[in-house]
Amino acid sequence: MSVERIQQHFRDSAALQLAAMETLAVPIAAAVDTMFAALANGNKILACGNGGSAAVAQQCAAELIGRFERERPGLPAIALTTDASVLTAVANDYAYEQVFARQVRALGQPGDVLLAITTSGNSANVLAAIQEAHEREMIVIALTGKGGGQINGALADTDIQLCVPSERTARIQEVHLLTIHCLCDGIDAMLLGDD
Repeated sequence: MSVERIQQHFRDSAALQLAAMETLAVPIAAAVDTMFAALANGNKILACGNGGSAAVAQQCAAELIGRFERERPGLPAIALTTDASVLTAVANDYAYEQVFARQVRALGQPGDVLLAITTSGNSANVLAAIQEAHEREMIVIALTGKGGGQINGALADTDIQLCVPSERTARIQEVHLLTIHCLCDGIDAMLLGDD
């Protein structure tokens, strides 16, 4: 393996994170405010995504329920990607496109937040979850990349899109993870004060 190739990954990631900082800082702050307001009102965060985005959704739920970097009470969050029985039952009995929407329909309440994660912005099951979230009067925070894809036309005016300015899936996922850390840190700062 070429050391130069490895170093290039680090350079590419760092360059994108700096570029994303310029475009995403303000909407991330708005997403923190939205998520905090929902949690403060007794609502919850539902998170979904496929593949690496499923892992990011699960990490977000874990950091809200457990903790991020400081001790605090657990916050209500559910990763819709984790229950194999629900996922396979819905995929088998209905369609894979319904695996998240069906859960949003069952678990989502007005005022909850759907954290919808898709690097392409085109995941059919994430788009279906967004539609269901709107029907449930939920707010959507969408983490996307590659220009936002079909998500661009699916979001309401009250939703927030955090679109990473990249076409490379691996780089988008790296910024999505950093974004999740910013969201969790921001919520903690609002709950506990700046550290």
